[in-house]
Amino acid sequence: MSWDTPLFKIHWTDEDVKNIADVISSGMNWAIGPFVEEFERMIHTYLGTTYAVVFNSGTSALHAALLASEVGISDEVIVPSFGFIAAANAPLYVGAKPVFADIEEETMGLDPEDVKKKIGPNTKAIIPIHYGGCPCRIEELREIAEDHKLILIEDAAEAFGAKLRSKKVGTFGSCGVLSFCQNKIITTGEGGGIVTNSKEVYNKLRLLRSHGRDDTAGEYFNSVGLENYKTLGYNFRMANILAALGVSQLKRADEIIDERRRRAAYYDSTLKCLSGRIAVPKQPMDCLHVYQLYTVRVDANIRSNLQTELSKRGIMTKVYFSPVHLSSFYRSLGHHKEELPVTERVGKEVLSLPMYVSLTNLEIDRIATCVCETVEGVS
Repeated sequence: MSWDTPLFKIHWTDEDVKNIADVISSGMNWAIGPFVEEFERMIHTYLGTTYAVVFNSGTSALHAALLASEVGISDEVIVPSFGFIAAANAPLYVGAKPVFADIEEETMGLDPEDVKKKIGPNTKAIIPIHYGGCPCRIEELREIAEDHKLILIEDAAEAFGAKLRSKKVGTFGSCGVLSFCQNKIITTGEGGGIVTNSKEVYNKLRLLRSHGRDDTAGEYFNSVGLENYKTLGYNFRMANILAALGVSQLKRADEIIDERRRRAAYYDSTLKCLSGRIAVPKQPMDCLHVYQLYTVRVDANIRSNLQTELSKRGIMTKVYFSPVHLSSFYRSLGHHKEELPVTERVGKEVLSLPMYVSLTNLEIDRIATCVCETVEGVS
């Protein structure tokens, strides 16, 4: 379907086009090349970590993070049910078991108190999600992880550039997982990454993403040296042609975040009239929210009507997210029996509205008018 106002639009410039054209016209280095290393350098510099490794998707990065952390069979990993399904699936990829903990209301991230209750003798790691661009209660979760000697892997896929005070998310745990899918703050079309301060984890990640190959003999497609495969690995590499986009996009990250925050502030002002009937995204104290999503909460009985009315006017919305533990697959594993009251309530109320850099105030006014008319029309 073609939307008058889509959920997102990619922010691109002539530099994006030039970087791609340069890779194409080189006649080589479309798969592996210098933009990959440059993008990694820019990422770890921007986020303030020692290392960064890029991957072909955020999901591959999650998979690799668990492998590098030696999470495996019989281990349990605490994850939220509210979020993209990849965080729950990743433990299954390595033979571990996801254990769902409930979320808290303010950030819609993992509730530290419920996480404590879910820790058992087989718990090995915690994967919190920074939902929609808002930092979760990551310091409390880090303290829990440290107290129980657990691995903390941050899923910062939706929160590139978000901060708690002066520290960017993704840098509180042993590693932070990033996504550069097309709807994210900056994008390579598809792509992901991991940041870490651990040299050991960094070296494992480099092997895991490229078939376990030791690349000290030289770049694979441009070297006559013999290959040495040191461990089992995968083809998780990001292509040079995509990293070229990442380099140009990352140069504008702060500008993009500022523009998204302006639009979020305008949304907040236009929806003030519905205070008490609709909840806009919160920015907790000392946090910088980057608004990868602009998700409102409305009564479950109103949401379906609201989404229908907006669709009639060519305005796209989406439910981000339905609880993972209630999906068909996780029901088949018996997870639907778990008690996650806040997750289930929030899952019935959330609705993400259009959010992108080129979204105009007039478009937001139009969206807000429809929201107000629909919500106020329900007795």
